[in-house]
Amino acid sequence: MQNPPLIAVESLTVYFGNKKNSIEVLHAISFDVFENEILGIVGESGSGKSVTSLSIMGLLPKKQANFTGEILFEAKDLLKTTEKEFRKIRGSEIAMIFQEPMSALNPSLKCGFQVAEILRLHLKMNTSEAKKETISLFEKVKLPRPNEIYNSYPHQISGGQMQRVMIAMAIACKPKLLIADEPTTALDVTVQKEIISLLKTIQQETKMALLFISHDLSLVSEIADRVLVMYKGDIVENAATSEIFKNPTAEYTKALLASRPSLDVRLAKLPTIASIADKSFKPREVKPVERAKKHKQIYTRKPILEIANLEKYYFSNVGIFAKAEVVKAVDNVSFSVFEGETLGLVGESGCGKSTLGRTILQLEKATSGSIKYRGKELTTLSRSEIRNLRKEIQIIFQDPYSSLNPRLMIGQALIEPMEVHGLGKSKKERKERVLSLLERVGLDESYFYRYPHELSGGQRQRVGIARTIVVEPKLVICDESVSALDISVQAQVLNLLNELKNDYGFTYIFISHDLAVVKYMSDQLLVMNRGKIEELGDADEIYENPQTEYSKRLIEAIPKGI
Repeated sequence: MQNPPLIAVESLTVYFGNKKNSIEVLHAISFDVFENEILGIVGESGSGKSVTSLSIMGLLPKKQANFTGEILFEAKDLLKTTEKEFRKIRGSEIAMIFQEPMSALNPSLKCGFQVAEILRLHLKMNTSEAKKETISLFEKVKLPRPNEIYNSYPHQISGGQMQRVMIAMAIACKPKLLIADEPTTALDVTVQKEIISLLKTIQQETKMALLFISHDLSLVSEIADRVLVMYKGDIVENAATSEIFKNPTAEYTKALLASRPSLDVRLAKLPTIASIADKSFKPREVKPVERAKKHKQIYTRKPILEIANLEKYYFSNVGIFAKAEVVKAVDNVSFSVFEGETLGLVGESGCGKSTLGRTILQLEKATSGSIKYRGKELTTLSRSEIRNLRKEIQIIFQDPYSSLNPRLMIGQALIEPMEVHGLGKSKKERKERVLSLLERVGLDESYFYRYPHELSGGQRQRVGIARTIVVEPKLVICDESVSALDISVQAQVLNLLNELKNDYGFTYIFISHDLAVVKYMSDQLLVMNRGKIEELGDADEIYENPQTEYSKRLIEAIPKGI
């Protein structure tokens, strides 16, 4: 006979606003989480995953959020618990690892102090006991130099290390339930694999229940015993992980599984949830012969961009008498990019990918070396010459929200670069071009008059793409431009980038830490490690037969699914 569930969610409905004017975001959902179980919750942004976890934690704003139903934790209804009672449960019996450690950790307090504070508060330890236990927790989560990190501020350590501090904080009081909300979204595949392995080990040691939330089904397959699939506030599927992967019943689950680029088959176009739902998707595989023919056309042309012995160093001031430390962000890099090609640039955080992109754009000045665009040396150009060249070499940024002016309507943000570069004969002509471009990237005329905060992440990324192509560039650098998007939105954006490349003859440098996406998009693949080129060659060949240990490790870390 099975033990009663640790958490039983019964007909939970959550709506924001008052009863007259409310938005229902969860629609009477029910599920159980058992002791010593890992339950995965999967779905896109807006599916209700995070609202579910925040409801369990009692962290939704009391004035805006209204509930019906029950959340029973060891038979006690959390929805009827006072804030004073909840404070005793939160952190000690139910803990949470948040999606963004930089915003979840206090930037003005040292990492060690933040973890020790929880031990002093819940377990009534004194200062020296709490410090000793914190360092032991840092060792448990495999943080390097635990004593040093104890005395470090969050900004002084890497994203992966911050995430480990968050995990140490969450497991400090040995909770019965740990909620991990997208804990690896912004991390490299190798760090992501380490975090998943670490969470699994800790769960097995402590026998706690783990609620693992993600938009990536392949990732959830690496850790979960059972999976809930959520869509627009409903649970559309609830089954064992192997069953979900081998025999999904809901159309939405099938679409989610199909939307991620396959590592084995190269499709001309990725399926999206909409194209699977309306049965319009017809898979077409790109055969090696077709790919070879295309490459023959590309690589007989002259390179559009030639990089030779490029170096970008940063120097840190460590004191009057001490020698300045040198960080070699880009270290003697040489390669060429050919017209019509997509060159994939992959590597872990800190390998120099983004610095290389910014140096090509002349947003960063090279320490030494040569950057030639169509035979013209960029490193010796004046500011005004570089400004004129910006029209031809553009960038799609990782975070479209921070790169869009929140005070400008979308239409104004797209017209502005046209005015700067003298494109279009009149206001009317510019507006018509912008409206046609918005339609081209899948947004209707109404978006012209909207502000960035009124758009979803996928819609903002489409605006970012539209703003880039409005000036008709020749070379586009995509810097982690799909890394923060849901799998299905990511598929839409990747399809769009490929369509635009074919229509406008773009050349792409596609930067990402997601090797599955880079492999799908790229003709050639450049693997970077600590500022140097680790490997350069055909994307499919590197994936099939990596020549260096570093490339092998990156490929092995890709979540494959069951």
